[in-house]
Amino acid sequence: MTASPRLPPIGSRPRLRTRVAHALRAALVAGQLGPGEIHSAPVLAARFGVSATPVREAMLDLVKEGLVEIVPNKGFRVTELSDRQLDEITDIRLLLEVPTTVRAAASLAERDLAELRTMAQLIVAAAREKDLIAYVEHDRRFHLELLSAGGNRQLLELVGDLRARSRLYGLTKLADSGELTASALEHVQLLDLIAAGDLPSLDRLIMAHIGHVRGSWAGRDEPPRPA
Repeated sequence: MTASPRLPPIGSRPRLRTRVAHALRAALVAGQLGPGEIHSAPVLAARFGVSATPVREAMLDLVKEGLVEIVPNKGFRVTELSDRQLDEITDIRLLLEVPTTVRAAASLAERDLAELRTMAQLIVAAAREKDLIAYVEHDRRFHLELLSAGGNRQLLELVGDLRARSRLYGLTKLADSGELTASALEHVQLLDLIAAGDLPSLDRLIMAHIGHVRGSWAGRDEPPRPA
């Protein structure tokens, strides 16, 4: 029997449905909600510390995105993705995120870098605390905020969707071994390279960083195939 995922308390705040949906997507990406598992809105709501209504609404959003499917009278089943599908998602992310991140780096002001450094520290803290759902959510916010400097909203939506569909089943093992902290620190290194204006090194690091998605983060021992 799969252990219950450690879901963060959400609290009664505005845009609760959106916050719950983000937390659920992070749990899916981190493998805390595994493929084929069935989860009911009331049970998940109890873990979040909210009512069942925003959880049910958030799960219906995830149904539209193809992340879960409705199981009548039971709840929602987490959809499965093949290794090939996950490889293809990573290939597209490499094509989109690497050049866009490098271009966006030139548009960042000092205040932008300071805000991103705060986000990067949250990623590092989550890795050290082995809080995988927080890790994935802070990582998502960091990269989308960085990409937003490029000014392409359509690209942001596409990358956000691709990230939500990824699965990182190897995160638990990496967190337990302490290796996840090293990956988390790559976010700080990215910002150091941006501040130094070292775009060639930034290009190499962001490519390696995204490559983790189908390498160690996915629980693979071998490196991912080239895009």
